[in-house]
Amino acid sequence: MSAPALRGTAGYGRVLAVPEFRAVFAAHVLSMLGVIVSEIALSVLVYDLTGSPLLSALTFALGFLPYLVGGTLLAPVADRFPARRVLVVCDLVCAGCVVVMAVPGTGIGVLLGLRCALAVVSPVFAGTRMATLSDILGGGDLFVLGRSLLRIVAQSALLVGYGLGGLLLAVLTPRHALLITVGTFLASAALLRLGTRRRPARARARERGGTRQLLADRRIRLLLLLFWVPAMFAVVPEALAAPYADALGSGSPGLGVLMCALPVGTVAGELYAGARLGPAARERIALPLVCLTLLPYLGYALHPSLALSLLLLLAAGAGSAYTLGLDQWFVRAVPEELRGRAMTVLSAGLMTLQGVGMTLAGLAAEAVGVRAAVAGAGVVGVVCCCGLAAAARRSPARPAGGDRAGGDRKPRQG
Repeated sequence: MSAPALRGTAGYGRVLAVPEFRAVFAAHVLSMLGVIVSEIALSVLVYDLTGSPLLSALTFALGFLPYLVGGTLLAPVADRFPARRVLVVCDLVCAGCVVVMAVPGTGIGVLLGLRCALAVVSPVFAGTRMATLSDILGGGDLFVLGRSLLRIVAQSALLVGYGLGGLLLAVLTPRHALLITVGTFLASAALLRLGTRRRPARARARERGGTRQLLADRRIRLLLLLFWVPAMFAVVPEALAAPYADALGSGSPGLGVLMCALPVGTVAGELYAGARLGPAARERIALPLVCLTLLPYLGYALHPSLALSLLLLLAAGAGSAYTLGLDQWFVRAVPEELRGRAMTVLSAGLMTLQGVGMTLAGLAAEAVGVRAAVAGAGVVGVVCCCGLAAAARRSPARPAGGDRAGGDRKPRQG
């Protein structure tokens, strides 16, 4: 579809009008639902086999920790091989791992090892997919809206996937539920293979030092930290939702709505910013929102009721719309030949620091209580975010240089 035709389409409709993006979008929906259902099914399977709550919880934790390994050791893969091949192979590897999980008699050690393997592959897949978006949509507004849609799917999948997983396990054994996940990975691979065109690798096979080159750039380091640091503090209420719901006396229903509040706020904020604000406005509000998004957590110091807690979490989630502005700055700052590994490093760091944030939240809650831990995360997080925003404002943005998606807008200073 031509650029003039795309400009005549409103909001997210411009992105969904691109056939290749529709294939990537559908594959993302399938793989996200598959991952979430597999996490639930594997957690239940491990508990059924061992009776150990610790090992059951460990299956979730293993979804975070190996991201750092995959994001650092395997990041160059995203640029040294054709993107479509990398995406399809990652899906097939994940399907193969889950097939082995579903085989009767597979031991606990093998199950947990395969869970680690899935987590190692995930940042390579996510980074390559995001870099592919810049090939399909260009580096302008279409890329920002496309990336926003994939994040919205990820947040919505949390809400739908956990409910769907629970329903499946009510009628299927965990191993049979895992087989459904195999189907979603294979369907995702087919969509990516048939729905996207082949493009050559971005970097030469012998090229070295790409990740060091990225991290040596002050502007890129600042943008990575602006993605990572708010997210590390943002997960604190979710990590402490169970003890907080218990303290409020709201039980399981209260826990459920507390877990949903942040994703709902995030989806609402991104939808509004993507559909109603233009590129200049999204970039203009990015740094103010970075400074404000964790501010609602300070309200936990006032011992809020369940209803007020939900409002605080919704407001904090809506503030994450700052990511749309950061996306545009990031894709401008990164050289095209390094975009795959840059997106892989971004994804790996994001997941790793969220895992660190959850761990620190538990330690803080043990020492000072749940409410104080959330409020403290708000204070420290706001201070860190304001410092990063000030540094980013002093760091000049790269010239846009004429985006392939028709985004020839003069860049704003970040």
